[in-house]
Amino acid sequence: MKAWIFSFLFGMWVLILVGGGIIVNVLGPISITGYGEINWFISSLFKAVIAIILVVIWILILSKLKNWIFRNEIKS
Repeated sequence: MKAWIFSFLFGMWVLILVGGGIIVNVLGPISITGYGEINWFISSLFKAVIAIILVVIWILILSKLKNWIFRNEIKS
């Protein structure tokens, strides 16, 4: 039982770090132009909204995975 829990925690942290790296590499270079002096604000707002949506999706996926692992452990 402990092996599943520790492997889940290790996998979760690895995926969080990899996901963070992907977000930085993909969202970092995005820039929005055509709005004058507020380009930086609109660009930052767009990146923040995308990052928050991705984090919420990631939390939902990890929650489902955790529930599946613990349900299998309880059955056995």
